[in-house]
Amino acid sequence: MFGRTLLVRLFNLSAVAVWKLMRLIFLLLLAHVISAGAAVDVWLDSLDLSLLRQGFGSPGTNVSVTGSPLSIAGKKFERGVGTHAASALWIDLAGGAEQFSAKVGVDDNAKGTGSVVFRVWADGQKIFDSGVMRSRDAARNLEVRLNGAKALLLQVTDGADRIAFDHADWADAHFRVNGPSPKAVAFPAEPRVLLTPEPGLSPRIHGPKVFGCRPGNPFLYRIPAQGARPMTFAARGLPDGLNLDTGTGIITGTAPARGEHVVRLRARNLHGKTTREFRIISGDTLALTPPMGWNHWYAHYDRITDAMVREAADLLISSGMADAGYNYVNIDDCWMNAPEQRDPLRAGPLRDASGRLKPNQHFPDMRALADYIHNRGLKAGIYTSPGPLTCGNFAGSYEHEAVDARTFAEWGFDFLKYDWCSYGRVASGEIASTTDTPTWPRGDSPLAVYGHPYRLMGDLLKHQNRDILYNLCQYGMGSVWEWGESVGAQSWRTAGDLGFELDRIFEVALRNASYRAWSRPGSWNDPDYLQIGWVGNARGGGLPRPCPLSSNEQYAYMSLWALMASPLIYSGDLTKLDAFTLNVLCNPEVIEINQDPLGQCAATFMITETTFLMAKDLEDGSKALGLFNDGEFPADVTASWQMLGLRGRQEVRDLWRQKDLGPATAKFGATLPRRSGMLVRLTPFKGR
Repeated sequence: MFGRTLLVRLFNLSAVAVWKLMRLIFLLLLAHVISAGAAVDVWLDSLDLSLLRQGFGSPGTNVSVTGSPLSIAGKKFERGVGTHAASALWIDLAGGAEQFSAKVGVDDNAKGTGSVVFRVWADGQKIFDSGVMRSRDAARNLEVRLNGAKALLLQVTDGADRIAFDHADWADAHFRVNGPSPKAVAFPAEPRVLLTPEPGLSPRIHGPKVFGCRPGNPFLYRIPAQGARPMTFAARGLPDGLNLDTGTGIITGTAPARGEHVVRLRARNLHGKTTREFRIISGDTLALTPPMGWNHWYAHYDRITDAMVREAADLLISSGMADAGYNYVNIDDCWMNAPEQRDPLRAGPLRDASGRLKPNQHFPDMRALADYIHNRGLKAGIYTSPGPLTCGNFAGSYEHEAVDARTFAEWGFDFLKYDWCSYGRVASGEIASTTDTPTWPRGDSPLAVYGHPYRLMGDLLKHQNRDILYNLCQYGMGSVWEWGESVGAQSWRTAGDLGFELDRIFEVALRNASYRAWSRPGSWNDPDYLQIGWVGNARGGGLPRPCPLSSNEQYAYMSLWALMASPLIYSGDLTKLDAFTLNVLCNPEVIEINQDPLGQCAATFMITETTFLMAKDLEDGSKALGLFNDGEFPADVTASWQMLGLRGRQEVRDLWRQKDLGPATAKFGATLPRRSGMLVRLTPFKGR
């Protein structure tokens, strides 16, 4: 009443006019309140999709994963996100979203039998599960209330039949938001903890307990030992023809006569001394434990140079990686000439007048490079292809196998990676042989189809006057694990390049472990390199960047490779090593599981869809056990003695933390964070 009277006096308005004015003010205020709280649509395709992790390709913004228009069962969609199983996108909602809606299904561009499952999780609770959806299934309507949830996970898994053709569409996907806008995040934050204690000052000898060599060939071995330097070394029982540099711990000379030679190694410094038995087995079998070292590919691609390889050798020593057992310095593709290349210093004649490979101008003297590596007690590796060209379109070994094998030996290389690459064109008949005897035999067996070029090089390597470890790289074609040993190889890739599917380390490990029957001393299944620390983007050969895996995933990665007795070849940027990366790579108790002389690949035991165990017997009668959670949320994982074939009480040691956890009876378990693992050693209890 007072307000109306005041308006009448101030503006000399009639009572009716005052009421109209006050009504207008009220409506404007009401509109402002409504507008301030009005919900808006935020489209999924407007978020930062670079943070979406998936099993193949890159996320499509308003297109499928292959770039075609979004289409499910013949229906086209203008907006949405195309992805590929297995995929996960974490979204920080900050409590501002009311609802998420989409149409989901397998994209019509998946020409095969794609099958996927769409799941939505809000604050750890599953709020949508599509069940298995297959190619040509009608889009399923997804509409879920979010009720102020803080975190959302959009997940696509395969339909339990691997990920081929699993093109998955989140079509018409949008949030109804009344508050902060959704924001894509890499994954839930987790602390970067250094699990392994720093090495002590006293000497501790590491590395394999058994070492294979061929009689009469050059011998080189650097004793891996942690502890304060200077350190002096001794070796009791060293065979004739071998000499030890007591200051560096490098053993050189000529491999002894056939047989087993037991040597007692000793290391001493100002803080103490230690000894360790080391068996040299001279015969026909190399790589009695999985090879360890570094490869340049996932860090430097076609940027690699002689200077960078020399620097890598120095860094293996100065970082302490060599003291943990890493001893191969392996050059991958792009060291030779190419017919054409973006860097003119890498292009030129492929071979000289005698048919020998010509290194490009970034590698002026291959023999000198190998000598540089050897002078540090390390071994040198090289790369080529059985095809005319390598995968990077540099010179391959096709129809020059004999001269290349001889050249690699003369240069002094100790490891050869032989990569299928353009040999597929030879196999298909696209490239015809120029010799009287075709190099491609016809036959139906995998060995005849895929093994021929590898046997050819394997036989040649055996007749060189060097021990050259032979790694087959042909991505598991023709079940290579069944015949790799028969063509002279010591290891073979069992799958494609892991750099394209780092987010699938658990699945890759499970598949690799399924071939465990073919893993043994001298014969190793290789699921590809260790890619932690700083690594390049495999799609395009980009400059190194921080590994996209979480801290827990990186520890799990190393645990899986140790349990599988896989080669431990690090392929990251050694110039950017930090304390965390070295903590993952250089735990001697974890490496000991990998280097165990029994050479077992762990058996796997699935617990749930996302949790599993891996267990392997060790030479001393103990057992290594890995507990893993491949899921996006914490999970309880328990191993029973009955499942593992154990009896009685077992001493449990946490290998990452190098800490005894005490005895356990009948079972051992732990609650594991998302996408993580735990590695322990179980030893029969000897206490009272």
